[in-house]
Amino acid sequence: MALNKSERGQSLVEMAFSLVMFLILVGGAVEIGLALFQYVTMRDAAQEGALYGSFNPADENGIKNRALDAVGDIMPNLTAADIDVTINGSSVADAVSGGYACEGLTASVPNFITVGITFVHPVTMPYIGERMGQSVNLNAGVTDTILSPACD
Repeated sequence: MALNKSERGQSLVEMAFSLVMFLILVGGAVEIGLALFQYVTMRDAAQEGALYGSFNPADENGIKNRALDAVGDIMPNLTAADIDVTINGSSVADAVSGGYACEGLTASVPNFITVGITFVHPVTMPYIGERMGQSVNLNAGVTDTILSPACD
């Protein structure tokens, strides 16, 4: 059975609509996959920083550098200012000046260190970026118990 001209045109229009929708879905899947990959990288970097900080809680720059080294070239826009280090609810500076930067308990709660990373993921797909906003905020954090040095 031969198709007449109007039926061939109808198939072309249907394919064009289907192709646009398919490409938008694939673009969204790629964008979500990239954001998820960056989140997992941030989570691993925060874990690396927290592990280093559990043995060296007073070395804030070392903790941040360890986390940045774990990120590598995957997120080149991540800086030390995007990494937040807290020790048992206080800042590292408070801990160094007589706070909780040692292994032990404070009010029956183990002293701990938390490393949090914040990153703004830029949406790269043009149509999806217009619908979702031009960026997505990603936050990852890890808490570890301070293992060294021992408290007096």
